[in-house]
Amino acid sequence: MIIDAHQHFWTSDYFWLADPALERLRRDYTIEDLRPHLAATGVHRTVLVEAARCTDAETTEFLALADATPEIAGVVGYASLAGPDLANVIAGHRAGKGGHLLVGIRDQIQAGPDDVLDRPEVRAGVTRVAAAGLVNELVIRAEQLPATERVVAALPEARFVLDHLGKPPIAADELDRWRRLITPLAARENVVAKLSGLVTEAGPSWTVAALRPYVETALDLFGPDRLMFGSDWPVCELVATYEQVVDALTVILGGRPGNVFGGTAARVYGLELP
Repeated sequence: MIIDAHQHFWTSDYFWLADPALERLRRDYTIEDLRPHLAATGVHRTVLVEAARCTDAETTEFLALADATPEIAGVVGYASLAGPDLANVIAGHRAGKGGHLLVGIRDQIQAGPDDVLDRPEVRAGVTRVAAAGLVNELVIRAEQLPATERVVAALPEARFVLDHLGKPPIAADELDRWRRLITPLAARENVVAKLSGLVTEAGPSWTVAALRPYVETALDLFGPDRLMFGSDWPVCELVATYEQVVDALTVILGGRPGNVFGGTAARVYGLELP
């Protein structure tokens, strides 16, 4: 079973879509838009990830949608890690429709300072997510990798998923700097990384050759059992189609290894699969 571990839905009124550079993405994206891409690429299930509307209500909506949508095997919902009521928010989601499909929590860490994960109130939130048995999903910038390693090291019993390989500076061709930043984090066995969002980091002129050294470095540092495929659709449509993203990773990996293309996501998220 092939699993896309990172896809989004959104509506055209998301605040960040007001950026003129994102006009191409400024429309509603729904399951009906996604299904043709899944069929074309042979992807069976997905993990739906919040996309920075940053409301608890949207997580409630996504869980209900997932409950009614066979293709969605799990939801990574938004919640504020610094919120004092985080434990109750999680409990409320689990008690609602589709609550059993909540597999992780993601806050928009990338919007904060480089050391935001060192803040006591944020650390406390990370601990609450782990105590609830959920994955801490991390969307961060490369500059935040050192602080990420510190929190992962401090909570060895927690599970972490690093989105987009920590956003390596592919367009700037800074492979060595990114490798130095991510190597300590990759040494922590309780973190898994997503091969996602790389075409966007590479920019409109992306090529398979440009992506290859970053994917190969991730394989070297994490190993295939701690990597998972994610399309980052529809963000990827800024520079590439869903099909192009799948094809690029298939070429680089020399096929579709079962761990990267499904097994890792099923295990880490505890997905309920047929």
